[in-house]
Amino acid sequence: MSIKTQWITLALCVSVLATGSIKADEPALIPREVLFGNPQRSEPQISPDGAYISYLAPRDGVMNVFVAPRDDVGQARPITNDRKRGIRTYQWTHTGKDILYIQDAAGDENWHVYVVDIKTAQTRDLTPIDGVQGQILSVNESFPDRILVGINDRDPQLHDVYSIDLESGERTLVEENQGTLTFLTDHRNQVRLAVKFSPDGGMTWLKKTSDGWKPSQKIGPADSLTSRAVSFNKAGDRAYIIDSRDRNTAALYKWNLNTDEKILLAENERADVAETITHPSTKELQAVAFRYDRKQWKVLDDAIADDLDYLKSVEDGELAITSRSLDDRWWTVSFTLDNGPVKYYLYDSENKSSRFLFANRDDLDSYTLAKMHPVEIPTRDGLTLVSYLTLPVDSDNDGDARPAAPLPMVLFVHGGPWGRDNWGYNPFHQWMANRGYAVLSVNYRGSTGFGKDFVNAANGQWSRKMHDDLIDAVQWAKEQKIAAPKQVAIAGGSYGGYATLVGLTFTPDVFACGVDIVGPSNLVTLLNNVPPYWMPEMPLLKDRIADNSTKEGIAELKAMSPLFKADQIKRPLLIGQGANDPRVKQQESDQIVAALKENDIPVTYVLYPDEGHGFRRPENMKSFTAVWEAFLAKHLGGRFQPVGKDFEGSSIEIPEGAGDIPGIPRP
Repeated sequence: MSIKTQWITLALCVSVLATGSIKADEPALIPREVLFGNPQRSEPQISPDGAYISYLAPRDGVMNVFVAPRDDVGQARPITNDRKRGIRTYQWTHTGKDILYIQDAAGDENWHVYVVDIKTAQTRDLTPIDGVQGQILSVNESFPDRILVGINDRDPQLHDVYSIDLESGERTLVEENQGTLTFLTDHRNQVRLAVKFSPDGGMTWLKKTSDGWKPSQKIGPADSLTSRAVSFNKAGDRAYIIDSRDRNTAALYKWNLNTDEKILLAENERADVAETITHPSTKELQAVAFRYDRKQWKVLDDAIADDLDYLKSVEDGELAITSRSLDDRWWTVSFTLDNGPVKYYLYDSENKSSRFLFANRDDLDSYTLAKMHPVEIPTRDGLTLVSYLTLPVDSDNDGDARPAAPLPMVLFVHGGPWGRDNWGYNPFHQWMANRGYAVLSVNYRGSTGFGKDFVNAANGQWSRKMHDDLIDAVQWAKEQKIAAPKQVAIAGGSYGGYATLVGLTFTPDVFACGVDIVGPSNLVTLLNNVPPYWMPEMPLLKDRIADNSTKEGIAELKAMSPLFKADQIKRPLLIGQGANDPRVKQQESDQIVAALKENDIPVTYVLYPDEGHGFRRPENMKSFTAVWEAFLAKHLGGRFQPVGKDFEGSSIEIPEGAGDIPGIPRP
């Protein structure tokens, strides 16, 4: 039987969890609404003509786009009226009056592309086809009234390129996809490059010629995750590329499309290229960022050096340039801190002056937040894991990233696995630290940003050396007297959810409990059920994980799958799943829950019928973290906030184990 949230108020029974009581000298509990609710305002952008500022903010509790005159943000008004999932991604066109945004339905990732007139707020769907995914490929000042969009309406596996008229919505086919993963367009809206995976997991970059597509660059399997084309120069005869061939870390090059000559522009011996800054009108790259443990900018164009020097003096934190007007006078910039909200400024490059716009979460100022410490952890086979540790603010008075006494700890594992954890404000770190836990996030092998050798060390190592890295990190935390030996939880989403299931099945005595969010339990069914538009990159998945089309590969996938070791679980498990997840389908959670029930192993299963790969609606995130928080308090002994109103408006269902979480009503 499931529980749907029609509840107005739920109170956790404090007497059940005596360790959750709040002491007078402890920091105030930060409400989940502050940590996981909508930001007050975020993601500001300057319009290309410099006349307007736009940003995202709640409208009737749902994130929408607001627009204001550049010099009077207080006059902002909403121009979109999304009533369900909220808008998270948008951008200006070059018409001077239109903004684009994308939205899916209940987490299915079939993104529609919408255009909205900033004056009339009229919104139109430019890709009005059910079950089809739209991808914005080019928004170009040379063709202000048209955009290029990839749409998989002809073949669900392949996105053809269309030119769409913003006024009429008329679509014109530009390029029919013959099996490529993606296309790269130049500044004249010409499709110039295509990327196609080869059967061995490598890539071929193809150039468009008068005789059709011709192979141009071969990228071997070892470099396929660390090499990519970024953009073209304005003339279109050169491309900026990030390339790891003949080296370890991925460097920035300028590639002559006529002669194939490559000129090295920037490199770092410890980190791959992480970010670039491009001049809005000349299209030349001006600066590049590398991130080993913290982001560092390297200037390529002296014309931007004084601007970056000035901006470093404006605010603490890591700098990012989020938009620039076409004439390059007006910029929006952000500063990311670890113990405070993101702060946004409007920068006047002509006068070298800045004006504070807003922070994304003003309500964080009422609470004491914890610092995030970069740490390096050695593995048993000689690798170094760049990791991030957050401790409760009252546990580390000397700031040496070591608590006065060992603490219960949560190992919080990132997804991907081909992504990474970064330094900066992290609501999950702040939440858990505020509740009394040490929090450790580990860039295990396979994480990106540290060179191809580190990425490639993960090939075929799901549940093996990748998991060894996590166990080594836990052991390090115990040896450093950070983690209490028998009070370590593991949690994460996507691959992090898989890692949680691996932790409780392959190493059942290491963790006190686990929280799996949209994690695959069976790698065979995972790869057999990928979204159709993932099929062009199946060679990469087969090379990096195992081949689901061979008997030997299927045996490998089963050997790395927690489902087939479900009977080994000894510790409490909480699972969260979105019913519409196109990547890790509900089957992945259903089947391990069924296996646990068959073996009489308790599990709590939380399901959201209006979510996909992760929980996007704040109402759902607050309800899940309320359950998660009570679960951790029961099994690790930390503090908790009563559920209160955090189930209101959520679609939460609890098909299994509601009675195992204190304060959650039984069905």
